[in-house]
Amino acid sequence: PEAVFYRKLFPAMIRGWREAWGEGNFPFLFVQLAAYGPPAAAPCESDWAELREAQSMALKVPNTAMAVAIDVGDAANIHPPNKAAVGHRLALAAQAVAYGKKTVYSGPIYESMKKEGNKIRLRFRFAEDGLVTKDPAPVKGFAVAGKDRKFVWADARIEGSGVVVWSDKVAAPVGVRYGWAQNPECNLYNKAGLPASPFRTDSWPGVSK
Repeated sequence: PEAVFYRKLFPAMIRGWREAWGEGNFPFLFVQLAAYGPPAAAPCESDWAELREAQSMALKVPNTAMAVAIDVGDAANIHPPNKAAVGHRLALAAQAVAYGKKTVYSGPIYESMKKEGNKIRLRFRFAEDGLVTKDPAPVKGFAVAGKDRKFVWADARIEGSGVVVWSDKVAAPVGVRYGWAQNPECNLYNKAGLPASPFRTDSWPGVSK
């Protein structure tokens, strides 16, 4: 439940290894936690989601990359067996970060939000060619909340390289979350076929203290 500590511990580990090995800022690639456990029936707080968030914060450390694995988890196995997909995503990251190849190596990463009436427009990195859903279904996995901080499932629509999110139950949304659960149902990808990392736009207190 102390995922908030990971925000400091993980970057400190990366820096510590680099200092100890004396090889400079060598490339450091890691895998974000996959989905695991029972799916959430309604938007809720999640220590796993907070740990994924802490992992993604390590991308601020130079020469790092993260393979998102939210879509290749196993509800009954904390160590999901689909290693091939994870290995492929790490290989893409290695090509870009370690070898300088110009390639899309990450799924969409949340960048910014803008309020537009009763809707919120989201922008992403690694989405320059547009966003898609892996299946023909509408976008899944988004929730919104107003100032009361009570999240409800949201409607979402892809518009180019961004997503517009809203709910008829929230007249004035101020916060958006995506894939914010231990085992979320979410289906947003970029056109390279890489999944979006779960995220939240708010910084409200959750499970971690």
